[in-house]
Amino acid sequence: MTWFQAGWARTLIAAPLLALTMAGAHAADLLDSVKSAGVLKIGLEGTYPPFGYRGPSNQLEGFDVDVARAVAGKLGVKPEFVTTEWSGIIAGLQAGKFDVIVNQVSVTPQRRQVLDFSRPYVYSAAQLIQRKDDKREFRSLEDLKGKKLGVSLGSNYNDLAKSVPGIDVRTYPGAPEYLRDLAAQRVDAALNDRLMVNYLIKTSNLPLRPGGVVRGGEVEVAIPFRKDNPKFAQAIDGALDSLRKDGTLSRLAVKWFGSDVTKPASGT
Repeated sequence: MTWFQAGWARTLIAAPLLALTMAGAHAADLLDSVKSAGVLKIGLEGTYPPFGYRGPSNQLEGFDVDVARAVAGKLGVKPEFVTTEWSGIIAGLQAGKFDVIVNQVSVTPQRRQVLDFSRPYVYSAAQLIQRKDDKREFRSLEDLKGKKLGVSLGSNYNDLAKSVPGIDVRTYPGAPEYLRDLAAQRVDAALNDRLMVNYLIKTSNLPLRPGGVVRGGEVEVAIPFRKDNPKFAQAIDGALDSLRKDGTLSRLAVKWFGSDVTKPASGT
């Protein structure tokens, strides 16, 4: 993931003007501009089924699309989707191309340094994928030391895999590429979100099977937005709380995944 770092090489004379400009830029809360426009601009890939993708009629659909529409409805505004490649989606949010990202963005300490997040609306974990004819059982990342593991470039699973020394981590543009290499025995296993594993195996038409759920790979998914917008943060959390209380989040989870993944594994 690419993070922007602002350059602060300015002359002493220009500094007061810069300070005034920055102060003006942060005077209005994002909630005010969203309410004024009557639109919530939502960044997502649009190529990531079953979370957000174009269906047979070329309209966006999926779990995250449904969640984003429901959140916009609770805010009293219309959703406007902006499709963006994953590699540039954080930069697009920081540049103001959209107000939020609803695209299975996991909460990490690194991302919290540059973005604010809503409360989590999905709880997941990392899971391995193996070949059907592979008799080995990989139950943890430690089992893959000395082995080749396929992951998506820029994903949190890339970081997770690289946190265990001794794994030969191979990065790919996306799941289709590493699944093909897995089936062709060019990697020993692959790593993805447990929410995605069954879908990926089913739609790949490749001789693959689910592997073990990885400890330490627990994931909280939330909605990121730009920092210093406290009213907007409160409104987004309020919308998600309302959707949780009225059962909308649970219904959407069951619709797309067959189980309620909007609560922690402990059920708390």
